[in-house]
Amino acid sequence: MTGIRLTMAALAATALTLTAAPAMAAEAGITDEVTMTLGKDGTLHVVEKITGASGGLKRTFITRTRYDDNNDRLYQISNVKGGTFADGVLTVTGGTVEYDVKGAVTPSGNVEELRWFAVNGWNQQVTKATVKVNGPSQVQNLSCFAGELTSAIGCTSASMNHTATQADFEQENIGPGDALTVVVGYPKGSSSGVPILEKRFSLASAFTLDLVTGGALAALLVLLLGGFGLLYWTRGRDARVADHEKDSVNPVQNGHFTPPDGVRPGQIGTLVDEQADVVDVTATIVDLAVRGYLRIDEQPRQTYDAPDWLLVRLPNAPVNALLPYERALYDAIFDGRDAVLLSQLSGSFTSHLGEVRDALYADVVEQGWFARRPDTERTRWTTLGVVLIGVGLLATVALAWFTTYGLLGLALIIAGGALAVGGQYMPAKTAKGSAALAHTMGFREYLFSGELGDVPEQHRVELFSRYLPYAVIFDGVEHWSRVVASVTGNGHQSDNLYWYHGPAEWDLSKFAGSMRTFTTTTSGAISASRQFRTL
Repeated sequence: MTGIRLTMAALAATALTLTAAPAMAAEAGITDEVTMTLGKDGTLHVVEKITGASGGLKRTFITRTRYDDNNDRLYQISNVKGGTFADGVLTVTGGTVEYDVKGAVTPSGNVEELRWFAVNGWNQQVTKATVKVNGPSQVQNLSCFAGELTSAIGCTSASMNHTATQADFEQENIGPGDALTVVVGYPKGSSSGVPILEKRFSLASAFTLDLVTGGALAALLVLLLGGFGLLYWTRGRDARVADHEKDSVNPVQNGHFTPPDGVRPGQIGTLVDEQADVVDVTATIVDLAVRGYLRIDEQPRQTYDAPDWLLVRLPNAPVNALLPYERALYDAIFDGRDAVLLSQLSGSFTSHLGEVRDALYADVVEQGWFARRPDTERTRWTTLGVVLIGVGLLATVALAWFTTYGLLGLALIIAGGALAVGGQYMPAKTAKGSAALAHTMGFREYLFSGELGDVPEQHRVELFSRYLPYAVIFDGVEHWSRVVASVTGNGHQSDNLYWYHGPAEWDLSKFAGSMRTFTTTTSGAISASRQFRTL
């Protein structure tokens, strides 16, 4: 019985040994014998003999480290044998691997230092590593560190031979995330090796603000913005006119209406803000009605109905006497019809609006108020500003990436932005245009002064109606509509105007509200968005 028990115990021990042996072998790790030779050209040739590997063996090299605040240090691996190397990873295919390293030498004072991560990045435990380093001269000093990459803990042993031509290092149990770093010093000039540096991009360094960059930025801004200011002073300012021009306006002479310089409402609107706005078109529609080219009939509606108006073409109207922009608007409204509801223009009129505005811009140039079309002038300078912004962006990226002068590119962006915005103010009136504007401002003051003058009663409806389109331009529709509604045509209260008809039970007391709604609705019908005029 005792013999049987001993036999079973022996079998059990044997089985335990057989099962534990592979596990122990797997945990044993590899042995790495490294021989490094530093050449005169600063290239480090490395030979590694690896034993005890199990499964696929790979090593991830450290190819980049931080050098200083502005640069990274690169280590270039080449001439790999005994494995394949790609993207910093070495896949071992034999028991011995060889490779060259450039960038591992750093001159410092009277010494040049070789520093290399002799053992690191293996995907298996390194049970024991030995490193032998041969150099072009005698060793001046040596040290080694084990553990994490930044570890200051010394390795197991570090020594040199009696002739100081070879340095020896040894370390046990190096984990996959640890490294054995060896440092060997040689006399200055032993090799021609130098660090390989690559500039590290950072916003702080790319946009360094110091005396040089700050001064250059200020000088460039003064130059660019000053140049733009000079450009505006010489090309963007309206020609000067005498101050008395503004006070020379007398719109009513001998009881007859005389607009400033004989200009039409749409022309005045474009002259004032240098833009052919939707409001200019709306005022022109009212002006065509007042002058007898069309009639505006307000449609009857229920409480919750949207307001609408019928625009009626008047027969025998002298359409050939219309200015080009007025004729373009007249044709766009009726388009071969005798009458059209304002609501029917909504959406369909937008395509014609561009033609009317284009004709308005051409008209103000023909009148001699502008040397060049205001819209073309704005587009030209704004486009130049946008181009300068683009150049500034490219210059900023290039300067920031390759130098520390990224701030200089910002000067171009700022100047481009100023030119793009300032381009809206570049259209300049001629002396004739400035005089017309002075008259216009004087007329505006008269229009809102409340001094109606000595106008015969029988002419007031027609005269004050002729003022109304100009009130649309100056955003004073409600004020002047009340003036129109307060007068009588022949000594008796009228239910309608000759150019504006209301529905049944409508009279002039409601005209101000009707006119305000009409101008707002018309602007919305002919364009997706209404533009308000500011003076």
